[in-house]
Amino acid sequence: MAVVSWKEILLLTGLVVGCFWNSLSCGFVFDDVSAILDNKDLRPSTPLRNLFLNDFWGTPMSEERSHKSYRPLTVLTFRMNYLFSELNAASYHLLNLVLHAVVCVLFLRVCRLFLDKTSSLVAALLFAVHPIHTEAVTGVVGRAELLSSIFLLAAFLAYTKSTGVDRSIVWAPIALTVVLVAAATLCKEQGITVVGICCIHEVFVAQGFTLPSLLETLRQVLQGKGWFPYAVLQTLMKLIVLTISTLLLVIIRVQVIQSQLPVFTRFDNPAAVSPTPTRQMTFNYLLPVNAWLLLNPSELCCDWTMGTIPLVESLLDLRNMTTLLFYTCLALLAHHSLCYRHGSAKTVVMALSLIVLPFIPASNLFFPVGFVVAERVLYVPSMGFCVLFAHGFKIISQKGQLKRISWLILGVLLTTHAVKTFNRNWDWESEYTLFTSALKVNKNNAKLWNNVGHALEGQNNYGEALQYFLQATRVQPDDIGAHMNVGRTYKNLNRSKEAEEAYLVAKSLMPQVIPGKKYATRVAPNHLNVYINLANLIRANESRLEEADQLYRQAISMRPDFKQAYISSRGELLLKMNKLTEARDAYLHALELDRSNADLWYNLAIVNIEMKDPSEALKNFNHALELNSRHKLALFNSALLMQESGEPKFWPEANRRFLAYVEEEPDDANGYFNLGMLAMDANENPAAERWMRKAISLQAGFRSALFNLALLYSQSKRETEALPVLDELLRHHPQHIKGLILKGDILMNHKKETSGAKACFQRILDIDPTNVQGKHNLCVVYFEERDLLRAERCLEETLTMAPHEEYVRRHLSIVRGKIAAMNAAGQPLTSTEGASLAAAEAKAARAQEQAESQEEGRGADAGGQDRDKKNVRKSSAESGGVGVDPSESLGSSPSDKRTKGKSNKEIKDIEEKRAAALKRLEEIERILSGD
Repeated sequence: MAVVSWKEILLLTGLVVGCFWNSLSCGFVFDDVSAILDNKDLRPSTPLRNLFLNDFWGTPMSEERSHKSYRPLTVLTFRMNYLFSELNAASYHLLNLVLHAVVCVLFLRVCRLFLDKTSSLVAALLFAVHPIHTEAVTGVVGRAELLSSIFLLAAFLAYTKSTGVDRSIVWAPIALTVVLVAAATLCKEQGITVVGICCIHEVFVAQGFTLPSLLETLRQVLQGKGWFPYAVLQTLMKLIVLTISTLLLVIIRVQVIQSQLPVFTRFDNPAAVSPTPTRQMTFNYLLPVNAWLLLNPSELCCDWTMGTIPLVESLLDLRNMTTLLFYTCLALLAHHSLCYRHGSAKTVVMALSLIVLPFIPASNLFFPVGFVVAERVLYVPSMGFCVLFAHGFKIISQKGQLKRISWLILGVLLTTHAVKTFNRNWDWESEYTLFTSALKVNKNNAKLWNNVGHALEGQNNYGEALQYFLQATRVQPDDIGAHMNVGRTYKNLNRSKEAEEAYLVAKSLMPQVIPGKKYATRVAPNHLNVYINLANLIRANESRLEEADQLYRQAISMRPDFKQAYISSRGELLLKMNKLTEARDAYLHALELDRSNADLWYNLAIVNIEMKDPSEALKNFNHALELNSRHKLALFNSALLMQESGEPKFWPEANRRFLAYVEEEPDDANGYFNLGMLAMDANENPAAERWMRKAISLQAGFRSALFNLALLYSQSKRETEALPVLDELLRHHPQHIKGLILKGDILMNHKKETSGAKACFQRILDIDPTNVQGKHNLCVVYFEERDLLRAERCLEETLTMAPHEEYVRRHLSIVRGKIAAMNAAGQPLTSTEGASLAAAEAKAARAQEQAESQEEGRGADAGGQDRDKKNVRKSSAESGGVGVDPSESLGSSPSDKRTKGKSNKEIKDIEEKRAAALKRLEEIERILSGD
């Protein structure tokens, strides 16, 4: 009977929810980080076809570092999760829980084919609560097992309908089976093993053959005493179709991985690189280890690599007895199931097929895999285990004296398993809880010590993290990664000497290059990071730049395709050494290896900026954005480049990119500031004011934003609103000369507060006694105060400071003429014209400020902060972008105004405004001369 009732569905679903509901509070841990957080294939911006070109972790299948795990349908479900909830972990865990419930219901339906109603329900209940499934259900990457199992069971159920009531072949279910097998394989590789399960069911269950009867039929055919019965021919035809379909899937799978097996290190699977017979004895010993996890899942561990299970190196090792006992039990079960026709034999043969066949790809017996033991790969084999348990329970419970005891034992078992599963889920709450729980089971795995250290490092707890990393080096002294972790943590603790020593130890463990000979050893790319990390550490010392470059070149010589050496390391060093051509060539070579890497295009654009080639830089920024439309640095710096070009045609796109940038980085004041500068360029004053205000709200004391906002108010004839902004600017930056000049201008010209203006200009001279503009404006204040003699002395001093400034010489001549005229008239040396001179002079100064306002603050950094912290060093420090404060150009002498990057029209406008300023100075002369 194959029908499953609604009550049974609700029972299984309720049990699954009861055991796994707390998984919804777990985050992304362990392999989830690579498969979800770091996997660009989940993002909507990534073309959908990339799912079928990359492996499970988002790495192109053609790359050597790829794990060759081809599971596009599983990744597609991750992408659907991302579409609905982005990186909300709860939604991913919820879908896993639902999928596990679906598997349980399908498994119950399959069990009904060869178990009675009660026994099949017992098998399904045990499967629903078994603690070994925690990794497959609570770990998000375990979805590959869940999806593959759904299609595997569905394929098997479809195949069981391929025989008609008259024993004829029904081809539609077989065709459906092939499709479902392909789907199972595209979820996880073990899905293809369902073909073997179908074959065993066809031969030993559906047709009722036994191994002796098959051998006898074959013997008679070979001796010419008969031919295959019609039932056998029908079976062969169905099996041939399944076999051909399977071979096609295998061929396609081999083509996808380009006939290359993945590369694993000896730390991932020590037995895989061990000699004979150690390799064989260890791999065979792993079979009873996995069986014990199904029988007694009391000590579960998320990582069984490295030294978790010591190698079996001797025939006298007592663990070989465990292996022998396992094979003995397996042989007895196989003999019982293959040599008899009764119902018990059919149940056992199906249980064995579910245990053995899906486990073969992960067994290491035929080809090495990247782990020693992995609990999640026992998800499908546990189905066979549950069938065996339920069948044994049926036999025992039928004995009168054991019936009550057997039901009591079953209740206790289901309860303890459910509690164990529920508690085990909490271990997956975070990486720290997961790896510390694993260390309780096994303290001989350096990877676990490293991972706890990484979790603490993520919490900025470097001191405690260092202790775990050091323990990892003690557990596994030849673990290169552990020594690299120690070095990195010492660096974070500002202990550079100890960091360099740790990196040198890691470097000494790397295979040594023999000069003049081809380097043939295959090196894990992550181990090459020891050269990168060591070079990054020592290049902080300017005298060791060449030594750092030698380390980069050594890494590249070992792996010419090691892109990390180009992306963020050697190219930057060459820029620092001012070797621009070599830096450009390095990035061009890296692009030959990977033209789809947005960071490479971005870094090449930075080199173009350093080489004064902005048009090429913009092209390369655009390449980076074509590959990654949300590349934050490319958005910001390409927009900055467009803004600095001075070409109005670029302003709309620059505005769009800055808006995209602030969407990605809503707390970065620089994005809003540059939006404000663009709005000022376009004379959109309300928008400019809004953006400047936003920048200031995010970055208190943002110097350039405060000054430009005050300048905006001044230009808009809102001088009274400019004063509070200038006060805030000068409170944070009391030595901001241009702010003092603007404040003094407003106080003198608009507020008529000569004392306040005088204080501003005197403050400027206290800061910089050689400041001509401050000194000249102070002279104007003296004139305003009718102190002509002091004004004369002041202008004489100003002329001494700037002997080539003609306007100072003219003003001095005017004042002297005024003094002479007043002396001749017998008048006291005061002037009613002081206000006229002051007003005209202030207008002239403001005209200059307006002309120069176009120069102010382009790409200025909030508060002048060090943008290296955001990796904008590549774009700004030498390119006139972020990290400089061009506001310092305002108010300098007209002869040295900065017009770099301006259009001809803007330059002409500036010159016209300066001419107007000089015209106002001439008006001053006429006023005084006329008096």
